[in-house]
Amino acid sequence: MKYLRFLIIIGYGAVATLPLLWVVLSSMKHRADTISLHAKVVPAPTAPADPASITFEATAEAWRDLAAVHAGAQASFWHYLANSIIIGVLSTIASLALGTACAYGFSRFRIPGSGDWLFFILSTRFLPPLAVVVPVLMMYRELDLQGTHAGLILLYTIFNLSLSVWLMKGFLDEIPRAFEEAALVDGYTRWQAFLRVVLPEARTGMAVTAVFCIISAWNEYGFAMTLNSSGAITVPAYFAGLQGNIDGMPWPQIAAGALVFVAPIIIFTICTRKNLLRGMTFGTIKQ
Repeated sequence: MKYLRFLIIIGYGAVATLPLLWVVLSSMKHRADTISLHAKVVPAPTAPADPASITFEATAEAWRDLAAVHAGAQASFWHYLANSIIIGVLSTIASLALGTACAYGFSRFRIPGSGDWLFFILSTRFLPPLAVVVPVLMMYRELDLQGTHAGLILLYTIFNLSLSVWLMKGFLDEIPRAFEEAALVDGYTRWQAFLRVVLPEARTGMAVTAVFCIISAWNEYGFAMTLNSSGAITVPAYFAGLQGNIDGMPWPQIAAGALVFVAPIIIFTICTRKNLLRGMTFGTIKQ
């Protein structure tokens, strides 16, 4: 039975990593090989006049071209990656800070109609974001926020706030109130007890919430495409804009850029994996 589970896990891992492996191989091919009707798994070498000097030039060409400005774009890939990092990180920090503070209020204080308020907050998550894209666009034009980092940071913060509040409330409810009461008896203020007692205990929940928030902001496409014809364009919108390339979509460069684009999320998830795994099961076992 142990070996059967091992084989199932290995098989699932192989299937799950197959798309990522294909993207890695595509980043090392010539464009003609990526759009060929016959799949070519191994990158084909260039064929110069002298057969003895055959080289695998395509393996580095796509990565070098990330610094190039392609038709349909206004800057290189690295510029748009910086936009994604700024917008994703700042919106995640804002939604996590506001969500934790709001969840703490619902968890620790008696608020009239708290159940209705929480349901209202959750209901904003049910709304498809593209259903409000037109009013948001009109409002942003009046406030001159279209094409700005602040506009997307504010928008992503608002849409991730409901998820942050609900996740953090569940984690904060599992932290015994006796911890804060002991701190208050020792002379701490409510704010000091929150910072020095509650937040350290809630770090697992904050790690889980941060991962979900940053993935949502990192991959968002609809608003990033609609609100930014120039300025704070993120990587998903940049990839879509390359459709205007005269020579066709530069698939090797897109594959290389996609690998760079997913790397920060993978690194962040690995760095928080201990808190993430503990946070997924936090509160499932009662003392």
